[in-house]
Amino acid sequence: MEHIELFFKSIFIDNMVFATFLGMCSYLAVSKKVSTAVGLGAAVIFVLAVTVPLNWLLDQYILKEGALVWLGEEYASYDLSFLSFIMFIATIATMVQLVEIIVEKFSPSLYNSLGIFLPLIAVNCAILGGSLFMQSREIPSLGLALTYGTGSGIGWFLAILAIAAIREKIRYSSVPPALRGLGITFIITGLMAIGFMSFGGMLTGGDEKKEEKPTAEAKLIEQETEKEAKEIVANNTNINQ
Repeated sequence: MEHIELFFKSIFIDNMVFATFLGMCSYLAVSKKVSTAVGLGAAVIFVLAVTVPLNWLLDQYILKEGALVWLGEEYASYDLSFLSFIMFIATIATMVQLVEIIVEKFSPSLYNSLGIFLPLIAVNCAILGGSLFMQSREIPSLGLALTYGTGSGIGWFLAILAIAAIREKIRYSSVPPALRGLGITFIITGLMAIGFMSFGGMLTGGDEKKEEKPTAEAKLIEQETEKEAKEIVANNTNINQ
């Protein structure tokens, strides 16, 4: 249940584009065609699904305070968290290079259409944001880190796919000249972000605590406490008399 909740939350509620507005440069530049958006979105899913768990391992066993205790007790006080950005970006750059080689080998047309934005995934703030959010939210297990990375990638994929489909249809619409291009794209993105905000109540509607009914043991303790209080009051009254 925890995996399912985190998965849908990372897609709809904490969407990288519509909730935190990360990765907007690629989102705006590569969303003119659905085919191009699908290729870049798939690459982002792969990179996030791989780098977030890898960076979780780096954070748990190397970077965070006391993570090096497995090397010996003398390393328990070491704190390498100041290297988080360098290590996370190095991991991301390695995975992006792997994706670039695969895309260039098996789909040259997609590689040419993505252009400079494919290697720029390495410095895409949505990719780095996934690892940093994983670290700041203290995700407890490797499995949950994988779920969070995959869900975040799918959320970014759905965002760029939706805007690409809309932009293809807008070409045949009578958009005012002043709003053509990025102007209408920003407006649509804002409206979609408002729509995604409605998903915020999906996983929070049942968080209100219900009034707990007192158990039989609690009732017995309460009765005994009342009796003791009455006895103390009676004893005090007799003493005063």
